[in-house]
Amino acid sequence: MSNRTGCRTLLTLTCLAAFGVTASMAQKPAARPAGGSRFVQPEPIDFNDHEGWTQIFDGKTLKNWDGPSEVWHVEDGSIVGVSSDAHPSGTTNIIWKGGEVGNFMLKVEMKLEGTGANGGIQYRSALVAPQLRQIPPDRLAQMTPEQKQRFEKGQALLKKHAKWNLTGYQGDFDYNNRYTGQLYEQDSPRGIIAWRGQVVSTEPNRKPRLLATLGTSDELKAFIKPGEWNQVEIIADGHTLTHIVNGHVMAVLVDTDPKFYRAKGLLAFEIEGGGDVKISHRNIWLKRLP
Repeated sequence: MSNRTGCRTLLTLTCLAAFGVTASMAQKPAARPAGGSRFVQPEPIDFNDHEGWTQIFDGKTLKNWDGPSEVWHVEDGSIVGVSSDAHPSGTTNIIWKGGEVGNFMLKVEMKLEGTGANGGIQYRSALVAPQLRQIPPDRLAQMTPEQKQRFEKGQALLKKHAKWNLTGYQGDFDYNNRYTGQLYEQDSPRGIIAWRGQVVSTEPNRKPRLLATLGTSDELKAFIKPGEWNQVEIIADGHTLTHIVNGHVMAVLVDTDPKFYRAKGLLAFEIEGGGDVKISHRNIWLKRLP
């Protein structure tokens, strides 16, 4: 050790001693808290932890919910939407009337029955007039009578249920799990923005861009239970929107495109699909975020 280094070390120890710190204390790292490392794992996933949450469905009535009565009802503690070939629902929603949601966390259990069942959770959404389709005469002439009847019935249902037609973000869910978990934008030119397994960003005047992957679509599909109850969570915090199914992150969108981004809006459940369809929702809890 050089004289200069020795002097500097002696000076440092002298200063520490002046503040009541011994050389041995200065050389030792800070003691760890009793019980082990100061780095601890978070509490395990608990879907049934409702501290700080508000239950927005009483399990008995459709109080604060509004949708076409021939489609939606309460059954066995669930909000249930039904559709059949004889009495189709078309694409429609039941809307929560408790106010708009901005930054929030939502928990709900969902079960889809019927291979044609397709639904989802609309959030930060807005009421809009339905987009009626116009089919060119030459294509219309090629349609079978059954196809024409189905098309005309679908258009009539859109008009009938115009009061509940929404545009906005949707946590998608379908019986065949082709789309379950993805982030879809209803009645919007953007359509599917973040597919299952993707973290996507949007910016002004650019196509959506993939930031990262969460796993393959098939890997994540394995966590979804067709025909059974599934635990679904949505976290909307500023520009970041996260979809979770059965404890697994399915899709994330960082939406900074001002043309489409919505900071707040309505919350609703959707139903659509052909054949005999039944979509049930229970244990619905909302937690507003700052």
